Amino acid sequence: MIITNGMYRSIEHRATVNAQKERLSIATFYSPNQDGVVGPASSLINEETPPRFNSIGVKDYFKGLFSRKLDGKSYVDVMRK
Repeated sequence: MIITNGMYRSIEHRATVNAQKERLSIATFYSPNQDGVVGPASSLINEETPPRFNSIGVKDYFKGLFSRKLDGKSYVDVMRK
């Protein structure tokens, strides 16, 4: 959703709750360049469609994603401008 600047929405994920164990599901790209950037694709940004999400380094993106508490707010929402 971030890379497409909201053009394609993230799929809502549902899972069975387990009272004894936390569960975390993460959809990621396989082996992203650690020196790369996560953000809206530059080809999708123009005056009519400004960036709707912040850009951040891949390392910092994953650091923020994995250090969050599961408080019900999506990491995509954290990345919104």
